[in-house]
Amino acid sequence: MIELLAPAGNLETLETALYFGADAIYMAGKQYGLRAFADNFTEDGLAAASRLTHEYGKKLYVTVNSVLWNRDIPGLEGYLRYLSEIRADGIIVTDPAVLLLLRRSGIPLAVHISTQANTTNYLSASFWYEQGAERIVLSREVSLDDIAEIRKNVPAGLELEAFVHGSMCIAHSGRCLLSSVLTGRSGNRGACAQPCRWEYHLYEKGYDGQYFPVFEDDHGTYIMNSRDLMMIEHIPELVQAGVTSFKIEGRMKSAYYVASVVHAYRRAIDAYQKDPSAYCFNENLKEELIKSATRGFTTGFYFGNPYEDGQDTVRDTDPRRYIFTGKVISAEKDGFIEVEQRNKFSVGERLEVLSPRLESAAFFVESIRDSDGNMQESAPHPQQHVRINCPYALQPGDLLRRQDG
Repeated sequence: MIELLAPAGNLETLETALYFGADAIYMAGKQYGLRAFADNFTEDGLAAASRLTHEYGKKLYVTVNSVLWNRDIPGLEGYLRYLSEIRADGIIVTDPAVLLLLRRSGIPLAVHISTQANTTNYLSASFWYEQGAERIVLSREVSLDDIAEIRKNVPAGLELEAFVHGSMCIAHSGRCLLSSVLTGRSGNRGACAQPCRWEYHLYEKGYDGQYFPVFEDDHGTYIMNSRDLMMIEHIPELVQAGVTSFKIEGRMKSAYYVASVVHAYRRAIDAYQKDPSAYCFNENLKEELIKSATRGFTTGFYFGNPYEDGQDTVRDTDPRRYIFTGKVISAEKDGFIEVEQRNKFSVGERLEVLSPRLESAAFFVESIRDSDGNMQESAPHPQQHVRINCPYALQPGDLLRRQDG
């Protein structure tokens, strides 16, 4: 079976990922993870997340994948023991110190080797397996042919996980020093400032105030800005190569983004698994992903080095942008629903529905009432609860959006 693995940077994205059909969730606690600026989870939050995930019959993986220093070691064993006690289904690891500590302490935790470990060949994969790893999160730089060769030459019990969607780094699977050098915030410690997304100009010493753009456009130059990965059109090739866990990048992303991406990949995977021999990709799913996009897309290194096709040097985003307008809080009677506003919407606007039970559903807003029953022409206040008309039997957790402009 294919596992659809989704990110969660906070409780809302966790709930959203589960609601829209993820098979497993990965997240971080307040330490040892590689997304220091996500909300992340306290120890009590991790325990609650584990309970909720298991209530859904799904799996929970916790990232312990930062590069460790001597000062990090004293609290590590206690943290790992706690993750075992709350029944985490696995931990995602970069540093060999974690495996050694697990072996010495006897803590029963399944180990997944992070993409940060840069596993690109079958001997490295086999090495990690012999150290106790159950899964390899493959380097983003491997091709489908590389994966097939790895699968053929490693033990059958070793699982292979690969990123299929989301942001790409310009460095080798995230092993980047730019942020540390330019800002003092290390990407290898979870504090990346994403300097590869910045606007750059060339400067020649001695010519103060003169800056020379590279590949100039109206906004500047983004010479290191990678396109986002999207492999939804290639489910069969990934499966045939030997990937069993399809990973979505995005622990810094919003609940709306997670809902859109999980929803699209869930439908694609389900259609493939229903009848692989008759599978035909639904182009509407690609359009669904474009609606939540902020950058252009690439297939990464799966079909070879993309070179310039993998870079978005002019920040070329798709013009069809959509705005997340609300989250359904309760399904009321008489054709109305209660919605928590996330961005302004008004009477007369067309809203699209994002729901795991509906496809291509939309309606026009005819009535907006506040919690006291007063009529409004719009819902301009952040997180205001309003009642609006809706012809569908929506459920709590369904989302609404509108086209921008």
